[in-house]
Amino acid sequence: MPLKRLDSQKDIASYKETEGRLFSATHEELLTGWTTDIYFLKTRDVLRSAGLLETPVVAEVFTRKSGVFAGLEEVLRLFRTFPAPPEVEAIPEGSTFEGKEVLMRITGTYESFGLYETVLLGMLASSTGWATAARECVEAADGRNVLCFGARHVHPAVAPVMERAAKIAGCSAMSCILAAKLCNEEPKGTIPHAAILIVGDTVKLAKLYDSQIPAEEPRIVLVDTFKDEAEETMRVAECLGDKLSGIRLDTPGERGGVTPDLVREIRWRLDIAGYKDVQVIATGGLTPERIKMMNDAGASVYGVGSYITHGTSRDMTMDLKMIDGRPIAKRGRLPGIIDNPRLERVL
Repeated sequence: MPLKRLDSQKDIASYKETEGRLFSATHEELLTGWTTDIYFLKTRDVLRSAGLLETPVVAEVFTRKSGVFAGLEEVLRLFRTFPAPPEVEAIPEGSTFEGKEVLMRITGTYESFGLYETVLLGMLASSTGWATAARECVEAADGRNVLCFGARHVHPAVAPVMERAAKIAGCSAMSCILAAKLCNEEPKGTIPHAAILIVGDTVKLAKLYDSQIPAEEPRIVLVDTFKDEAEETMRVAECLGDKLSGIRLDTPGERGGVTPDLVREIRWRLDIAGYKDVQVIATGGLTPERIKMMNDAGASVYGVGSYITHGTSRDMTMDLKMIDGRPIAKRGRLPGIIDNPRLERVL
């Protein structure tokens, strides 16, 4: 039985838990209001009893820290499911912003969007935090590609949201299958250590991999599983020859991690052996600072996961600034609309 869009506190009693279901919200639950905070549903009942639920209001959204704005499209998709969606203005996704800058302005009756304050702020807060961290890595890479490998570090229900935010911030590709498909792209990634461990030898795995993937797909092979990374690199290069597109380094911290010196040595050995077109792809616990160190050492591509997923969420705030045409605000905030020429009508 389809869920009813929440309208009053009485509707909560209609919810029936499905035994054994996952704890993440379904799209239907999200769109019908079941992930909002209870006090917004109580507000509907209170305002309705006073005949004020349809009061015209203007709300503005901001956060106290600067960052890269993301999550707008998901909010708009939420609003488009409403019977009578409000008018929305916002800065473009991917834009940098300053703390306290108005990022979004919503105009309509309180009934048209008030119940979803929790939902829309959460969408913006998470995506903006991820996008901000991803942009730091992209800028550190100085023109080199940065791939988002962060799906394993977040709940799978939001992995596509996270990787889309990274894409908006400038990452060149995503490893999460659904994330890429939702962005009308193809997922990117090579093989894990598990494949090499099971096969028992990196070169043997490289041959199998080459025989199985489509001809147009790049041949990229991990080289840190069994032997010295430089040794494995040359063994794989000699095996695949001109077919080899890149080698990926993911040396664990127990062995010192991926260092600039390691990248530099492998780049040197590849070059003097005639494999100048083979890219060195660095992954594993990368940060913007480490990426900058790898640039001069000869890394061509970076795979970043935890730094993006651990990006600090931007705590979004939505304030009512106009009620029935009158400027208003809670104590400590400026009443009335705050001008931002960067806002564009998006809904």
